[in-house]
Amino acid sequence: MRRCGRRGCDDGTMKKSCSDFEILERVCAERGVAAMCDELAASLAARGRWHAMFDLRMVQARLALGLSATGRVDGIDEQTQRQLDELSLAACREVGWPLLEAGQVAAAWMYLRAAAAHEEVARRLRPLADMAVATLQTHAADEEASRIIEEVLGVALWESVDPPLGISLILKTQGTCNAITAYEQAITRLPAVRQESAAGMLVSHLHEVVVENGATHCDVSHLQSVLRIARVCSEPMTLRRAYELAEYGCRLPAEVTYPGEPPFENVAEASRHFFGAQIGRGVDEAVAFFRRAESTADSDTAGSLPLDTLVFLLTRLGRHGEALQTAVHRRGETGPPSTMQAAGLLPSLVELAAVSGQWDVLLGACRHHGDEVTFAAALAARGSVAGRR
Repeated sequence: MRRCGRRGCDDGTMKKSCSDFEILERVCAERGVAAMCDELAASLAARGRWHAMFDLRMVQARLALGLSATGRVDGIDEQTQRQLDELSLAACREVGWPLLEAGQVAAAWMYLRAAAAHEEVARRLRPLADMAVATLQTHAADEEASRIIEEVLGVALWESVDPPLGISLILKTQGTCNAITAYEQAITRLPAVRQESAAGMLVSHLHEVVVENGATHCDVSHLQSVLRIARVCSEPMTLRRAYELAEYGCRLPAEVTYPGEPPFENVAEASRHFFGAQIGRGVDEAVAFFRRAESTADSDTAGSLPLDTLVFLLTRLGRHGEALQTAVHRRGETGPPSTMQAAGLLPSLVELAAVSGQWDVLLGACRHHGDEVTFAAALAARGSVAGRR
């Protein structure tokens, strides 16, 4: 509290005869409710009582809008509700950022979740995480640093604010196995564009261990998991590293490896073709490999992944016409989407037709399969493309 001017208070130091509550009562009587709230806000900020600050701001917001200070708010008009919501979000930001700066990550996120851009939250989380990791490197049992890391992980990884930061933290503090598990539990459910940076981090980490540092032993399950995770990646250096990891896997004895899902039954060999083609190595060989895999796969047991992999690879190689001609042979969906479909890696048939110009291929396939919706979408898209010329 600031100095109240009453006898017994000197230089802002309150004695028992002049409590905080007496000061608020006096300011309210002499200068009004608004001044009293301002007085209290300054005091709460000085003491870092941010949860109480939020409650106060909501009281102020209600009063400013002519509402009751507490209790239910029912039946207010749309404009007033919108103003109340805006003031609520402003209060969330006012108290959320100081809480974050103080390392109270979980408490801060409670306010910032809906009130702040996740990119800004991510930017401010990183220095907190760096400081906590540095502390643990010198004081392994530091409980405060451990708490901060746990709370940063909760927001960055499990709330999907900054998946790469989450994976980086786990790699630094818990190791490769836990990082892969966390990726599979928290990140694979995101669109590919949001997976890629975290996937690239795992590829880079394992590449450093296996290829750059020449580790004599690598957990094969880690290698195969990272090769699978890396399929969402498109950055050239990451693709090259994934290719080199696949080459390493090809040199391992068959008896120490594990079978994967079609067309990646031999994970290392198929991954070598998959990543190699994308960096210009053995392109035709890779396409032939996945064509054979798709033609021999039992779609009832393998699902659509063999076909989706071929379509995806042809698209990545810029062979859109071939990709369309392959994709239109997909039968009606009879099972769950493949991992490539779930991640949003595959272009739509209409997009492939637009890029390749092979509208007749798509329209003919729609007639054959009785797909009126895609047929209508293709006609509309073809007309739009023609209209722009």
